[in-house]
Amino acid sequence: MPLHKYPPRIWDSLKLKQGIYARLPEHYLRTLQESHSPTPVHWKPHGVKYKVNAKTGERERVQDVPIPVYYPPESQKGLWGGEGWIQGYRYSNNDKLSARVKKVWKPQLFTRELYSEILNTKFSITVTSRTLDLIDAVYGFDYYILKTPKQDLNSKFGMDLKRAMLLRLARKDTDLYPEDPVKKEAVYSRYKEFVIPEDEAEWVGLSLEEAAEKQRLLEKEVRGYRKNTPFIPTKLASPIHLILLK
Repeated sequence: MPLHKYPPRIWDSLKLKQGIYARLPEHYLRTLQESHSPTPVHWKPHGVKYKVNAKTGERERVQDVPIPVYYPPESQKGLWGGEGWIQGYRYSNNDKLSARVKKVWKPQLFTRELYSEILNTKFSITVTSRTLDLIDAVYGFDYYILKTPKQDLNSKFGMDLKRAMLLRLARKDTDLYPEDPVKKEAVYSRYKEFVIPEDEAEWVGLSLEEAAEKQRLLEKEVRGYRKNTPFIPTKLASPIHLILLK
């Protein structure tokens, strides 16, 4: 006899069909249900299902088995470019006849100041060499944040940045370069391909708990209990939220 009525693997999806979770916007629920594999960082996929054995000439099936990667909580506060900790073993004294010992490979981290043209703000962010290479590949920090999907960004801080940028683009905020209207229009024109409706931009990057709290406050405001109260996600106190409240 099964221990649960429903298997634990579908509990999260069932939770979205009842209570306040079922009343969340459709575009937000759609992003939760989308499942895309992140770009391989610590391993190289074969890209094919079969390979020819060089010795026997027979066709053999090959599998793409990702290396398990652990992402510590610190990775959510910076931009690690998809890198994480890898746990494995190594030979002591580099001798294959000796015993194996546990080993954890960690990415090399740097603290760099990165400038956002859309937010007109400098951020001191913990990054890796791969992050800097990805920023150079797309010709700018703002382009990296806006173009990189959630599964590759793999950072709560990065998604908060994306939400702040999308909101500023959607609102065409007058606080951006007020003394230089020509530059302001140039910035909005440069990133116009990323503009989405403000109602959708407000939900980008919110965790399920933050989205439920936001929905609760919106429903409370509709009922007339509380009005004109800006929503600030809990457990976060970064300069991004101060920018959003301006």
